[in-house]
Amino acid sequence: MLNNNNIFKSELLVNGKKSASYAFEKGSELKFALYISRRIGAFNVRAEIFKDSDGSVRNADCQWSDIKNGYDVYTAAFSIDSVGLYFLKIKVDSAFGEQCFELQLTAYKKGFKTPRWLKGGIMYQIFCDRFARSEKHPVTVKKGAELYTDWENGIPQFPETPGDPLENNCFFGGSLYGIIERLDYLQALGVTTLYLNPIFDAASNHKYDTADYLKVDEMFGGDGALNLLISELKKRGMHIILDGVFNHTGADSVYFNKFGNYGDGGAYQSKVSPYYDWYDFISYPDEYQTWWGVKILPTIKKNSESFKEFICGSEGVAAHYLKKGIDGWRLDVADELSDTFLEQLRKTARKINPESYILGEVWEDASNKIAYGKRRSYFQGTELDAVMNYPVRTAIIDFITTGNAEALASEASLLYRNYPKQVSDVQMNLLGTHDTERILNTLAFDGSLEMTNRELSTYRIPNRTRKEATERVKLAAFLCYTLPGVPCIYYGDEIGMEGGRDPFNRMPFAYAKADKALLAYFRRLGAIRSSLSCFKEGSFEIISSRDGLFLYKRDDTFCAVNLGASKIFVSETPFFELTEDDSAVMCDDGRYRYSLCKGSYAIFKKQ
Repeated sequence: MLNNNNIFKSELLVNGKKSASYAFEKGSELKFALYISRRIGAFNVRAEIFKDSDGSVRNADCQWSDIKNGYDVYTAAFSIDSVGLYFLKIKVDSAFGEQCFELQLTAYKKGFKTPRWLKGGIMYQIFCDRFARSEKHPVTVKKGAELYTDWENGIPQFPETPGDPLENNCFFGGSLYGIIERLDYLQALGVTTLYLNPIFDAASNHKYDTADYLKVDEMFGGDGALNLLISELKKRGMHIILDGVFNHTGADSVYFNKFGNYGDGGAYQSKVSPYYDWYDFISYPDEYQTWWGVKILPTIKKNSESFKEFICGSEGVAAHYLKKGIDGWRLDVADELSDTFLEQLRKTARKINPESYILGEVWEDASNKIAYGKRRSYFQGTELDAVMNYPVRTAIIDFITTGNAEALASEASLLYRNYPKQVSDVQMNLLGTHDTERILNTLAFDGSLEMTNRELSTYRIPNRTRKEATERVKLAAFLCYTLPGVPCIYYGDEIGMEGGRDPFNRMPFAYAKADKALLAYFRRLGAIRSSLSCFKEGSFEIISSRDGLFLYKRDDTFCAVNLGASKIFVSETPFFELTEDDSAVMCDDGRYRYSLCKGSYAIFKKQ
């Protein structure tokens, strides 16, 4: 096959309307226009529709129809009547031998919708212990925990070598009450939705070792603090999603109870425990399946019906908090939850709140993900609304690192083509999380990502390097805010917090050291986003991706990031926002002449 992306192009009409997404409601009438470069001398074009789930194949009649701009145009019309992942496989006899092309198609359930309240908004991720202490509600330190008093300069516990065992029992005193007292700050950023890392009772500060799903950790303020937070958010028209860790529990928990801290119950204590069936014991009681070999995190059996009912049932954990007023769940390691688990959780959630949001932690293209040898069906209308948009994060970082706009365009085009549009509209666009280095460190290019933990514990980015990295963060944030999806700020990124790998990316929020200029920039981005309707459910089209210029369109609004040499172009569209060094001049014919400097961004909006 010739290695040239310009040999083959395609367009799709769904029920007579052009669609950028190749995912559609089952039963839709589909018409493909297949553009094949005349340079290859194509003839005898055939198309087959391959259904991934069962391997069945059927032919699609493919007819020559026209010549356009140096391409032979062939069309194929058909419909797909059952939900699933499909591939349209095109075979072309040519002067260079047989050429093969493949397009991914997804048919989803009729009526598949995603929550409208997310669209056009901004998310904010909070690691509860490290965001804000409460002046009114001091933390009561529970047994086994250590409270660090130096919020501004304290260094969290860290292992000498990444992956070594660590107690994670050091707390800085952040709580849900502290979040409540910072809601004005969050609203000034334009934040509409909070995403909280786990808040349920657990021994660690990170809470991914759940001890009791039905109890909010007392060091975070307990159930009363969560109830008050939900109430205060509703008064402001804001929303909240919680982190659901449903693939494993803590060994020190009501359910496993390895250390006997919860009486005589628990699967480790007795085979007659109601929780015994949840876990997979290799040699009872000391050998059991764990999450990635971490002994404090025994995994849940994938086929445990009692656990699924406990979490997903009409009176289960997910329902309990949705009835309290949360708006959805972020599902930790969603790849490790079964399809039936996800289906039941979504069904229960939508029954309680038809606008509830189910977000999965998936690091790859989730439309065709294979996990543990099984193809997943996240976006076929019965499981997830969206996933964390790690592929676009990687593409943004690579673009800012290399200036290769073509690569960013390729990744973005593929992802938004593979995903249903209603999914793309509510994807969590992120630059950093509790699982990644801080975005400032990532874009500093200072070698800190290769440092030892001991070095990272005291390392600070040099001032000159920091200034350059901050400008890169601004460009990354611009892309994150203007590409399809919902941007999510990892707490502190908006004020230029530093931090390498876990746990140094989880330092207390550095109020006294905030980069006020960067904070003002994020506030401005939030104001722009909320003022333009195109960032809610707008279309997405890439206009140019050459010579370091990434230019794209959201409805009638143009967005540009230039990492190449200065660019000059003329448009009928007046500018909405330009970086400080750029310029716009009105020409004699009424059009606008724009000059975009290297390292700048712009938004052009028809007035």
